Amino acid sequence: MSIVSGIKKVTKNPHYVILALNSKHLINWIPDKMFLKLVYKAYTGRRLNLEDPRLFSEKLQWLKLYDRKPEYTQLVDKLEVRQFFKEQIGEEYLIPLIGVWNKPDDIDFSALPNQFVLKCTHDSGGYVVCADKSRFDVSSAEKRLRKHYKENYFWQSREYPYKNIKPRIIGEKYMVDESGVELKDYKIFCFNGKPEYILVDFNRAVSHARNIYDTEWNYIPFMINKRYPNPSRVFEKPKQLTKMLEIAKKLSAPFYFIRIDFYITENRLYIGELTFFPNAGLNNFEPHEYDALLGNLIKLPNVKNELR
Repeated sequence: MSIVSGIKKVTKNPHYVILALNSKHLINWIPDKMFLKLVYKAYTGRRLNLEDPRLFSEKLQWLKLYDRKPEYTQLVDKLEVRQFFKEQIGEEYLIPLIGVWNKPDDIDFSALPNQFVLKCTHDSGGYVVCADKSRFDVSSAEKRLRKHYKENYFWQSREYPYKNIKPRIIGEKYMVDESGVELKDYKIFCFNGKPEYILVDFNRAVSHARNIYDTEWNYIPFMINKRYPNPSRVFEKPKQLTKMLEIAKKLSAPFYFIRIDFYITENRLYIGELTFFPNAGLNNFEPHEYDALLGNLIKLPNVKNELR
């Protein structure tokens, strides 16, 4: 970003400076409640209503502050959550693991298979994908993993489950779907134990796009995040949809809101991860009214005096 474009952004939205300072960890000292109000304003242009949250984006910020259970740390840890999945639904849904390392420098890339995926266990976005080892840039992969490994993801948007995760790297089997070139991601939004929407992410390596369906596989023309357009590319209802929804319902039962991710390859269903705050809850819906529609699906506890 040039200096001129940066000045223009700050002039248009003075709260933008908060995002710049936060990216440098210069405002970690700000209390969580104040921080969320500032960042919410910067992203959405609106005041954050924590006293009587109505929108999906508002309720996720409320949950960041007031739904802080220690067991959530295991559920967002990409290694530790595997034990939870094994106990709840069985290990046949786990993506095959090819290695665990305490730090990036421990990885012997020469010993890895021709195809693999490496992920940091403690953040979002800290991964590298190798589809062909002969064309894989080890140096770039190491640089990316080291960068993400050093970060405590909690400070980006105060998502408490990430605060106390032990950083590690896991290696998983490389997989593709029926296309043979990509692996679609089925993200199920669950509200108080009920699956409601299925986001299908695709074209990640080219131009990340997303379709949204209801649980009957009816296409819904809205966007949760404008960065990922909803182009209505036709996808057939997966044969595993019923099982996917069954698992999502079981796993989501204890939570006000959670997103559960699945993959399908070679007609087998695999579970990916759990997410409490997709995109940190800082979503700009299109049309905007879906922020309220999804928000209405989250039933928060009626204990204002105790939690607020």
